[in-house]
Amino acid sequence: MSKAWRLVGADGNSYDSDRPGALGGHRRSRIYGRLDCRAALQAIARGGYVKNRVFFLNQTDARAAGYRPCAVCLPQDYARWKMQQDQAAASR
Repeated sequence: MSKAWRLVGADGNSYDSDRPGALGGHRRSRIYGRLDCRAALQAIARGGYVKNRVFFLNQTDARAAGYRPCAVCLPQDYARWKMQQDQAAASR
């Protein structure tokens, strides 16, 4: 029997996977980032963060599930996401 990991899919629902997640996220803040993210590791060390921790197979799934990139560990992806948000707000 192979090990299973619990991931969040593009639809926002959890599922079991035979592959570990490549990205971690926080359910309440709706932010995702690298598993070695300095900000996430600091939050985990402070406690309380882990109960809302989720995992994604890739960025496509994380974005489709409504999460945004972390500004600390994914600064270029965050800058693109922020620009898109600003453009959407300007066009309203």
